Amino acid sequence: MSDEVLRGQSVGVVGGGIGGLSAAAYLAAADAEVTVYERADRVGGVAGRLEVDGFRFDTGPSWYLLPELFERFFEEFDRSPEDFYELERLDPHYRVFWDGGDRADIPADPAAAADLFESYEAGAGEAFREYLDDAERAYDVGMDRFVLPGRSRFRDYLSLNVVAGGRELDLLSSLDERVGSYVDRPKLRQPLEYTLVFLGGSPHNTPALYQLMSHVDYGLGVYYPLGGTYEVVEAVGTVAREAGADVHTGVSVTGLEPLDDGVEVELGGDRYVHDRVVCNAPPAHVERELLPEETVPRLGDYWDRQTYGPAAHLLYLGVEGALPELEHHTLALPTDWDPHFEAILDDPAWPTGDTEPVVYVNVPSRTDPSVAPDGHEAVVTLVPLAPGLDDTPERRAALRERVLDAVASRTGADLRDRIVVEESACVSEFAERFDRPGGSALGLAHTIRQTGPLRPGPRVRGTDRVYYVGGSSNPGIGVPMCLLGGEHCAAAVETDVAGGPFDRLPLVGR
Repeated sequence: MSDEVLRGQSVGVVGGGIGGLSAAAYLAAADAEVTVYERADRVGGVAGRLEVDGFRFDTGPSWYLLPELFERFFEEFDRSPEDFYELERLDPHYRVFWDGGDRADIPADPAAAADLFESYEAGAGEAFREYLDDAERAYDVGMDRFVLPGRSRFRDYLSLNVVAGGRELDLLSSLDERVGSYVDRPKLRQPLEYTLVFLGGSPHNTPALYQLMSHVDYGLGVYYPLGGTYEVVEAVGTVAREAGADVHTGVSVTGLEPLDDGVEVELGGDRYVHDRVVCNAPPAHVERELLPEETVPRLGDYWDRQTYGPAAHLLYLGVEGALPELEHHTLALPTDWDPHFEAILDDPAWPTGDTEPVVYVNVPSRTDPSVAPDGHEAVVTLVPLAPGLDDTPERRAALRERVLDAVASRTGADLRDRIVVEESACVSEFAERFDRPGGSALGLAHTIRQTGPLRPGPRVRGTDRVYYVGGSSNPGIGVPMCLLGGEHCAAAVETDVAGGPFDRLPLVGR
């Protein structure tokens, strides 16, 4: 970015999540006067940290994927991830348990993973290798022609190069249909589809182009930053401050008022005017609660008609003794997981009765002893839920019992009598603490109708000085995507301040 274009421009950033901190870093490095307003006592947003009696839990993202995008961010500021934290590559990537006692370790080596697939079904090893080849091609096309250039509007697709790239991607099929054309057995399809939970969707409503996530998994690797994901948050915050951003915590933005020559930010009784404002908050919350009514032209109940990613039931458990049954990442799955996804997408309900819950278990202390006291393990369980469910103490308690039952019966690790620390989060926490519609843990899902130019871009419609960044805007969900989204948002601000053409966003620092 050019230092001259933004020099003297005052930019307020509402929200100090990963996207907001990334945008603040890029803008401040370009000599804008940047102020970040974060209402919590520490930055990070959903990517938080919980510390209790010597246990340390990441409250949000726990998978470190796409390492090249982290490197891209830090290199823009003449830094590297190694300046802030140490990475450990995980092998196996994760362990899967199914009903009936079957289990499999998903190895980091794709060749070993192919052998694992072959052991379940003759010919599945070769099908897996073909699937990964196609996933790599989808990744290369998707990243190079769509994600990295920041194509968030229909006009960004009006070139032969982009149209040709779109023809190479399957934009109309679901991922479940795509995976099913390679392998049939549920136990082979699930390892290729589970990553969709991190995109806020299910195998049945997420476009097949997200086959590229299998290349992210098997081709690029799964890592863990020692100390936890919050080490990354602190590193991004440090970069933003070093670039010159003024970061305030414990302050709540209660309103935004677009003016002819700026945007007024209301902090309770105080008001500050910035030339431009970046919103690292859910777009639905910004448009319903912060901006004046009808600032953004939307048809009727627009935000109620959108598809939101799952909410989540989370347990943060300090457990006495070792847990050799569990890996750093463990999936405890019903062999037939369709009823659980139907309870999230088609007929929203708590997983009760015959609906067996899909359970993800994160045990970072298996890799990093620093996150738990000696002789103990730090354990996080996550069950995806339908957003908008009535979150009552009774339902949470009932699901807790089902989760502990499922972990014990599928993995052999009975945690009940060994829990010495316990905290939880569910639908209400995501709704109240993070303004997520329906208590979604992830925001807008990556469905066919909410991908690419159909997803909110950095520029907020109806205004020319307010911008979006974060998981519910382009390029989407996940820490690496939010880092990249901060770059794209800053580029949009620079283009608009310069009065340049709107047909294409510049790449920051490229």
